Amino acid sequence: MVTGLLLIFPLICSLILFLLKDGKWIRNIAIAGSILQFLISAYGLFLYTTKCNCQLLFYLGSIENLGISLRFGLDGISMLLVLLTTFLTPLIILSSIHHNYRNPSAFYGLIMLMEMAFIGVFSTFDGILFYIFWELALIPAYFISAVWGGNDRIRITLKFFAYTFTGSLFMLIGLIYLFFRTPLPHSFDLHALTSATLSAREQTLVFLAFFIAFAIKIPIFPFHTWQPDTYTVAPPVGSMILAGIMLKMGIYGLLRFLLPICPVVIKDWGSIVIVLAVAGVIYASIIAIRQKEMKRLVAYSSIAHVGLISAGVFTLTEAGLSGSVIQMISHGINIVGLFMVLDRIEDRLKTTEISKLGGIAVKAPWLAVFFMIFLLGSIALPLTNGFIGEFLILLGIFEYNHWIAAVAGISIILSAVYMLRMYQRTMLGSSGELTSTIKDLTWSEAIPMIPLALMVLWIGVFPGFFLQLAEPAVRQIMYFVQ
Repeated sequence: MVTGLLLIFPLICSLILFLLKDGKWIRNIAIAGSILQFLISAYGLFLYTTKCNCQLLFYLGSIENLGISLRFGLDGISMLLVLLTTFLTPLIILSSIHHNYRNPSAFYGLIMLMEMAFIGVFSTFDGILFYIFWELALIPAYFISAVWGGNDRIRITLKFFAYTFTGSLFMLIGLIYLFFRTPLPHSFDLHALTSATLSAREQTLVFLAFFIAFAIKIPIFPFHTWQPDTYTVAPPVGSMILAGIMLKMGIYGLLRFLLPICPVVIKDWGSIVIVLAVAGVIYASIIAIRQKEMKRLVAYSSIAHVGLISAGVFTLTEAGLSGSVIQMISHGINIVGLFMVLDRIEDRLKTTEISKLGGIAVKAPWLAVFFMIFLLGSIALPLTNGFIGEFLILLGIFEYNHWIAAVAGISIILSAVYMLRMYQRTMLGSSGELTSTIKDLTWSEAIPMIPLALMVLWIGVFPGFFLQLAEPAVRQIMYFVQ
């Protein structure tokens, strides 16, 4: 029942927000609704852990003529991602209180609708429902970027929409083909899809159909070209949602659908994907070093991090899969925190161009402190949330291939180079004409950053809780691919 409430409640909040007339209470209603949603998910976590990690199932029946099973559930991996979604959403909305978005009822209604779609993606056990929620999440993301974005937003947002929608069509074709290969009576239920009788050639075609959709969403090199522009032009809230939550849909799709459905060809194609992913990590890191604008630098750093996560998935090792799961959570926290800091800098100085900044820490020490915490998590400093995930991923890659692991390990050095260099040039040194009058964080601005900073430290010091939560689901995936 909790799973059903997690789906229904944000939809109700979204409809209420859409129907309300614009006013000062719109944002407060969105904040209250998103906090209640997080409390529901926390209660779901309590039930999950007290039931010895048994799935929280929610079944509404089936549409037999179409082979659709209205079955939802939360295991360790989906529980973590639902918690990430419900944890980040109220903080992202709170971070927007200093922005006066026009038509706020539509703006915050779209955010709550997108939250519902994310939870649908992370909880459904039916292929066609997965596709429906997958596409539903794209619609609010498109309008948030196209209506409230920056310069050249229409062209860039259309590129984002075209990329992701085209990839989704490949997944739909793969799902329909799988449907007719499932045992009678044909069904889109995940259990039926994993039981489909496929030859090695058929698995290859299905693998490619699914992989294209997931690789674009993540994105994996060379399907990444939509991402830097979209993150830069989207409003701050949009960038946080896209980077912090939406791209996790693609990695989740790899874990929940691609690996169990295509276990035979995964071992053949996995090496190619790992090489692409690691090459993308190095490529994005080098490009990040050369960036002159902070948003684009953080965008390319995100490509590097999710590339490493994807490589960990395809190692098919327990260390690599566990590291990928916990790194999804850590990346979401770190990237949202970084974008919050950049939003505060841009709001005050009207620019995030690195060459125009410097000495911010002198005038805004608390802003610099939060920036450093999220930055250290991003570069995987020990005792921060990024360390355990990257360590396990690199361990999994090392078990897969020593040489690839050596190349992937370079990304840690490159990450430290571009992130610390950005911090040095923007936060340290003497204040310039532009930064000499910058004001430090107010309490209202610091409030959404404090929980993120605490999570950076909590996961870094006590990662066992998160790893144990995901362990049964990880071992189930290992069962499919071995």
